[in-house]
Amino acid sequence: MSTITVGQENSTPIDIYYEDHGSGKPIVLVHGWPLSGASWEKLVTDLLRAGHRVITYDRRGFGQSSKPSIGYNYDTFTDDLHTLVTKLRLRDFALVGFSMGGGEVARYFGKYGSNRVSKAVFMAAVPPFLLKTADNPEGVDGSAFEGIKAAVLADRPAFLSQFLSNFFNVDELGGKLVSDQVVQLCWNIAAGASPKGTLDCVTAFSSTDFRNDLKQIDVPTLIIHGDRDRIVPFPVSAQRMPEFVKRSKVIAIAGAPHGLNWTHASKVNPELVRFLGQ
Repeated sequence: MSTITVGQENSTPIDIYYEDHGSGKPIVLVHGWPLSGASWEKLVTDLLRAGHRVITYDRRGFGQSSKPSIGYNYDTFTDDLHTLVTKLRLRDFALVGFSMGGGEVARYFGKYGSNRVSKAVFMAAVPPFLLKTADNPEGVDGSAFEGIKAAVLADRPAFLSQFLSNFFNVDELGGKLVSDQVVQLCWNIAAGASPKGTLDCVTAFSSTDFRNDLKQIDVPTLIIHGDRDRIVPFPVSAQRMPEFVKRSKVIAIAGAPHGLNWTHASKVNPELVRFLGQ
């Protein structure tokens, strides 16, 4: 199993699990909450076929990475990512972030710049800033995120079932574009995550302001989002991105839910392969 050590909690090292496959131009995939790098299954297959080197990893607290009680904030997440790309000596690589993972992509440019990054992709991503505040009236009311945290604390497994139903718009797409088995697979992955990490990440992705980070992006950027996304609504996220990222292109996938990387892979993947191969 391939891991890198990114820190220490008491007597225990904090290790990040990663997979590194293929050859060619490197693509680093940053997964969403509360899943793992395994959620990139369909895209990895197509990127490998297109001749890319594909790196996936599990965020601390999720998948096969360590599950510490500390470090669930975007500065630490991004430092973990930077440690990985430094160890792998990546150059001219693309960063692709799904949902919460879009925050790491944005913060990476804010902290480390674009010296070694050639392209960026935000898929169903949380930037620019989800939380409604006085200077961000387009955001989502904080009570929604407090409700998520209360549900996680009360009965995390039950919350995950409800969350994934909305993640895939199962009432509309179940049995058509997503199977019960896929939903169950995602539940299994999410249920295995750190309970504390699952909870703390809600604060991280809802209250972190990425607007200044996005302004540092000076590479070609693709923003791809479903117009039926119930988790990160298109108007509060992707629709606003060109205001902050000048060299960006937005693609709205009609009828697609938050989990469009599975349900609409036949539409999403060709757009990504085309963009990343240019």
